[in-house]
Amino acid sequence: MTKGTTKRMIIMLLLAAIVFGGIYAFQQFRNKMIQQGIKGQANPPQSVSTTVAKMATWQPSVEAVGNLRASNGTNLAAEVSGIVKAIHFDSGEMVKTGQLLLELNADPLKAQLKQLYAAVGLAKQNFKRDFAQHKMQAVSQATVDNSAANLKSALAEVTMQKAIIAQKSIRAPFAGQLGIRLVDLGQYLAAGTALVNLQKLDPMYLDFTVPQDQIDMIHVGENVDVQTSAFPNKVFVGTISAIEPQVDIATRNLKARASIPNPDGELLPGLFATARVNRGEEKQYVTLPNSAIAYNPYGSTVFIVNNKGNKADGKPKLEVEQRFVTTGLTRGDQVAVLSGLEANEIVVTSGQLKLRNGTPVYINNSVQPSNNPNPEVKDE
Repeated sequence: MTKGTTKRMIIMLLLAAIVFGGIYAFQQFRNKMIQQGIKGQANPPQSVSTTVAKMATWQPSVEAVGNLRASNGTNLAAEVSGIVKAIHFDSGEMVKTGQLLLELNADPLKAQLKQLYAAVGLAKQNFKRDFAQHKMQAVSQATVDNSAANLKSALAEVTMQKAIIAQKSIRAPFAGQLGIRLVDLGQYLAAGTALVNLQKLDPMYLDFTVPQDQIDMIHVGENVDVQTSAFPNKVFVGTISAIEPQVDIATRNLKARASIPNPDGELLPGLFATARVNRGEEKQYVTLPNSAIAYNPYGSTVFIVNNKGNKADGKPKLEVEQRFVTTGLTRGDQVAVLSGLEANEIVVTSGQLKLRNGTPVYINNSVQPSNNPNPEVKDE
């Protein structure tokens, strides 16, 4: 190997060392910067909204929602088919029990009834004749029995025919208010065709359910305050008239019914309403919006915001602490906290999913969750 060749190899080796050394140094510098960046952003402050836990006066009560229904209500229909011969009501009319509403054509049936009456008359004569002859031993007892059976059969046919004719007349089964008429004069009606809706509006019923842990707070005869969005500024007072004797195993709720006087017919079937039963004396509870509570299988928790002093820029250093709490009654958007929280503590109301113990936070209360103890009832 010549001297020049050796010199070139040395130069190439030096260049390779410089290149690889540069790459290694750059990689080390890059890794160092990444680690510093990760360290600096391992636990950045999270944005949360908060509220101050306050003591509030609570009236122990049971609140539930349900649908109003009439104490009696049905769609009237004909039991038999026929042509509408006469209509004796108007849409929206108030009717009494037993009032005639509609007649189907029963003329053929009435004519047949006369024939059946004639058959009854003949059967009576035959029975009387055979009975008199039996006393003189002119006919057998079997003949008299046969005549008696024929008479009973003829009378039964008359009774059945009268019942069929009566089915041609539709009467109000109870007093109430009629809806919109669905049939016209001369129309052919098949059996079961709806004629008109009839509702008894006084009293009204409100069926609602309560959870099993509030069963002891409702009893038959207790007063119930009922509200609906149809009359937002009015409270209707009713009484609990019935309670189911068993709890629904699927929902663990108990069904109850309230009876509400409705003399003016303001409440209508199908309205969505709330029922509130007040029990006992007023009490003081630490109160939070429901959104501040995280309900978990292992217990309910909240995040408390603690001030850990000031940062270098003079701003407070805020961190959160997760704490278990025991919740009690609810009212609207609020929940009572029985233990685990003191009044005037700052509690996170939104943003909990990104928090854990010791997470730094900054407060942004530009948007607050609902915290209304009596939110407006809306129909569904």
